[in-house]
Amino acid sequence: MTDTTLDLGPQSLVVARLAAGVTETQLGHATPCPDLAVRNLLGHLIGLATAFRDAGRKDLGATTDTSPDSAVPDIGSGWRESLPKALDELAEAWRDPAAYTGMTRAGGVSLPGAVAAAVAADELVVHGWDLARATGQEYEPDPAALQAAYGFLAAAAEESDRGNGIFGPVVPVPQDAPLLDRAIGLSGRDPGWKV
Repeated sequence: MTDTTLDLGPQSLVVARLAAGVTETQLGHATPCPDLAVRNLLGHLIGLATAFRDAGRKDLGATTDTSPDSAVPDIGSGWRESLPKALDELAEAWRDPAAYTGMTRAGGVSLPGAVAAAVAADELVVHGWDLARATGQEYEPDPAALQAAYGFLAAAAEESDRGNGIFGPVVPVPQDAPLLDRAIGLSGRDPGWKV
């Protein structure tokens, strides 16, 4: 991924469509993210879209230095407008080849630009799945973003000496399972999770 860029626009659109399909009554539903209801997951998506937008722009500061675990995110009254806008800005920032060069920061972690793009893809793919599962929506991630997320998750699981994924212990999934299920298992989630 160091020689090419990844268009995060298609996956950002998938997540925006899922968010648009969330009803007010679903905001309190449980998600595959422990301790996060749908409203908190949506708040996290706004925060990560903003942080990775700024990471792509190399506009480092409060948005890129804050750990995602520092507080339980929530949404404000304008979330239906702010989330798609943040997702559009994220995608636009990563269309600039300069985003992939040098170092950047997200979640308080310094990392190479190309790695940050893979992390952004992972966040969008996995949390898109979380949102779809929590709200009973169909989910088909962008193939390029899914491939980038899977590659990142597989490398992270290999480096871990505890069999952990990014979000928890790897959940074993058959090698012949769909790529999305394998990525979700590597992330530490059960692909069979239901509300």
